[in-house]
Amino acid sequence: MYDPTLHIVLFQPEIPYNAGSVGRTCVAVGAKLWLVRPLGFQLNDRYLRRAGLDYWKHLAWEVVDDWNALVERLPRRSFWYFSKTSDISYTDAAFEKDDVLVFGSESQGLPRSLLDANTDRCLRIPIRPDARSLNLSVSVAVIAFEARRQWGLDDRLPGR
Repeated sequence: MYDPTLHIVLFQPEIPYNAGSVGRTCVAVGAKLWLVRPLGFQLNDRYLRRAGLDYWKHLAWEVVDDWNALVERLPRRSFWYFSKTSDISYTDAAFEKDDVLVFGSESQGLPRSLLDANTDRCLRIPIRPDARSLNLSVSVAVIAFEARRQWGLDDRLPGR
């Protein structure tokens, strides 16, 4: 296992395929995946496993029962919250190693109370108005790779 450079949180995810794809992205960028219950699927769901392919054995991940449990497990870290309703673009943020990137459920997003309590830490991915939103797994990948880009990580793969 690896020491994570990021923490990616899926708050009450509903679609196993998205969670599996996010897990795969986490392995690719060296992030730990956090799933906050309730989940819209079982952890042994075949779609979850299929989307993650054979990457699950390499994934650092954890499930917590609720938001408070997550915050207790990740003290003294900077949280970023992603919402299409935010006024701040993700390109205006300076991501740091060990940050926590929080994404809401596919149908509801993050709770309004959480966004309202953290307006200066809420970011969006600008998209054209013709699209309601991006797929959750695509959104996570955009942000995770932007964080790596900002850190100037060497993109060469070990052993290649």
